[in-house]
Amino acid sequence: MRPDIIIMLTHHDVTVPNAAEVFEQCKDIEAVKLWGFKNVGLPKDQMKALTAAMKAAGKTTFLEVVTYDEASCLDGAQTAIDCGFDYLMGTIYYDSVAKLLKDNGMDYLPFVGKVSGSPSILEGTNEEIIQNAKDLMAKGITGFDILAYRHVVDGEKLAYDFCAAVPAKICIAGSINSFARIDTMFDIGPWTFTMGSALFEKKFVPEGSFRENLIAVADYMAKK
Repeated sequence: MRPDIIIMLTHHDVTVPNAAEVFEQCKDIEAVKLWGFKNVGLPKDQMKALTAAMKAAGKTTFLEVVTYDEASCLDGAQTAIDCGFDYLMGTIYYDSVAKLLKDNGMDYLPFVGKVSGSPSILEGTNEEIIQNAKDLMAKGITGFDILAYRHVVDGEKLAYDFCAAVPAKICIAGSINSFARIDTMFDIGPWTFTMGSALFEKKFVPEGSFRENLIAVADYMAKK
């Protein structure tokens, strides 16, 4: 599968305060169709306005929620619904969250494996994480947010094994911060991968703006 990229307007796991401005500067980049941010960093009214702007520009929208207890995950799901996102990414899977999102027509990409801490770490053997995904698919889940590069053992091997074994919409989230890792994403073949901090930190065009870094990534992917 040829992967797509979700541009996250986040840095160090927090939505940047000028996210709306950054999006406005980049929304005309036709190759970049998927955009998102986290549920921390902006007041809810600004989150709603930014989501609306993304959708008005023809983009598909993603909210990523990094919380672990059921009440917080439900709160994040309700925020995604209130703001009108297309997808909720993250949260530990709970039946209650899945039902709330299904009742409101929203796609759900929960974390898979044992996720904990801040910044997050991912634990579990590759076999356990794959089985976790298959168990959730039996409950109707059709996609996953996997923090592969946060795995405590070998995230790249996990990503390969997981994508080969799990027939679902798979998003590899976090730490894609070089052209070499973009190459790896094309080798592994997930549905999508996220990128945010690497663009703000100018990992691709060291003297360039966020927009110039994003264009460099989009052009590189288009040539593959």
